[in-house]
Amino acid sequence: MANNRVIYPGSFDPITRGHIDIINRARNLFAEIIVAVFNNPRKNPLFTMEEREALLQQATADLTGVRVDSFSGLTVDYVREQEAAAILRGLRAVSDFEGEFQMSAMNKELNSEVETVFLMTSTRYAFLSSSVIKEVAQFGGDVSELVPPCVEEALKEKFNL
Repeated sequence: MANNRVIYPGSFDPITRGHIDIINRARNLFAEIIVAVFNNPRKNPLFTMEEREALLQQATADLTGVRVDSFSGLTVDYVREQEAAAILRGLRAVSDFEGEFQMSAMNKELNSEVETVFLMTSTRYAFLSSSVIKEVAQFGGDVSELVPPCVEEALKEKFNL
């Protein structure tokens, strides 16, 4: 590997403990992880790009080797711009694999030098998604064990709880 930097792209709307789990485990494999919020035009996010980036900053503030950023456009272009060696993706279940496999193959087609590294989410968080978190929080459910404290507070503010 030319370098030991990886890009962990995602919507992170919002970041969950499942994301944090992937970041922590990847820290054992890579010297630097750039957690990069990207603007996905197919999604209608609850939090703005700036809010998501700020929540990521707070949630990862005590993690060495982790940097937060944001981008729009193709992930492979961002990977090249950041001189990273790979893209990091988390897999929760077999259902995630098909879409991630297709995206990995397309990224490889666009830039043959970019590898994708998949980490399986810990079983504790296999059911967890940002969408589920937003739905539970919207109806006043307790998500305190599933998201960092800064996210729990931000969700309460968004939903006026």
